[in-house]
Amino acid sequence: MPPTEKHFATSMDRTGKDYADLHRWIDDPEHKNERHDFTRIWDFGPQITEQYGEEGVREYIEHLREDMEKKFKKIRHEYKAAMGEAYEYFGIKRREV
Repeated sequence: MPPTEKHFATSMDRTGKDYADLHRWIDDPEHKNERHDFTRIWDFGPQITEQYGEEGVREYIEHLREDMEKKFKKIRHEYKAAMGEAYEYFGIKRREV
């Protein structure tokens, strides 16, 4: 997942505000798993709206999307490497997965 500071920068690019407090809250190690749970958006939405407005909720969702995208890219890379090794092991000419 991108470092919290990267989220500051992408929020700044999108909105002109870094939403640093919001991103730190999302990435707080003690609550990170629950605050990154897409099924909890409705639970946290009212609190975020009250503190940061509708734009803050959009930034919360963007934070989760960015983290998910980064994680899937990593998983895809690991999958491609593992499949390449498997092809090689079984004598199959290496190909793009």
